[in-house]
Amino acid sequence: MHVSTFDRYEQRSSAVHQLDPRVKVVLTLLFIVSNVALPDGAWWAFAAGWALLLLVNRAAHFSFGYLFKRSFIALPFALAAVTVLFTLPGTAVASWQIGSHTLTVSDAGLMRFASILIRSWLSVQMAILLTATTQFPDLMHALHHLRVPQVLVSIISFMYRYLFVLADEVIRLLRARDARSARLTTDGKLGGTIWWRAKVTGSMAGQLFVRSFDRSDRVYNAMLSRGYRGHLLTMNPHVMNGRDWLMAGVGTAVLVIIQLLGWLT
Repeated sequence: MHVSTFDRYEQRSSAVHQLDPRVKVVLTLLFIVSNVALPDGAWWAFAAGWALLLLVNRAAHFSFGYLFKRSFIALPFALAAVTVLFTLPGTAVASWQIGSHTLTVSDAGLMRFASILIRSWLSVQMAILLTATTQFPDLMHALHHLRVPQVLVSIISFMYRYLFVLADEVIRLLRARDARSARLTTDGKLGGTIWWRAKVTGSMAGQLFVRSFDRSDRVYNAMLSRGYRGHLLTMNPHVMNGRDWLMAGVGTAVLVIIQLLGWLT
């Protein structure tokens, strides 16, 4: 394999890395659900959640920039909620006249939109910490131990692994094209017309599908010959010790406190 773009695990020797993956999965889900359950405008609770994230980030031996920069991937998707600015009733904050229509931003809509952005931003940061501190096989085994249906776990596992297979096939196709094809030149520029590029891209997409389908069959047969029976194996024993139970209890208690802070302040 030549591609590691999809693998977000960062090898470290930290207390967070050494936690049982079941604890990390459960606390991540509880954190996300806790964010969703907080009322709009619970700024102190949001700040407490971010402080918790920074504490976990520091305990995992990551820099502040590692978590901060990667978390902004959620913001473009959260912008889909921009319509709440104009649909919720409340005191007008700003308005624009567009033709015969008037767009008015209400204070309630602005608070709802800001709260959605913060919830998404914090939830993505916790998911980043989970994938950065937990190897993918351990993550899948954690889902298995938590009684997630085995069919769903297998689908997620194969989907993740075949992303690398597809990326590797794309690299082989591009290398073969560069080795066997002359590049068209039009007015001193490489690449040919848009129609020619579309034909080449469509041909490569078809070849990628055929080659990936054939390779997936060979990979599956190789797995069967090596003892695959529908369960992914790992050398991690996944035994919950006292520290894991303690961290699970402490993390749950902190999330309960954040909920109380959000609803009582």
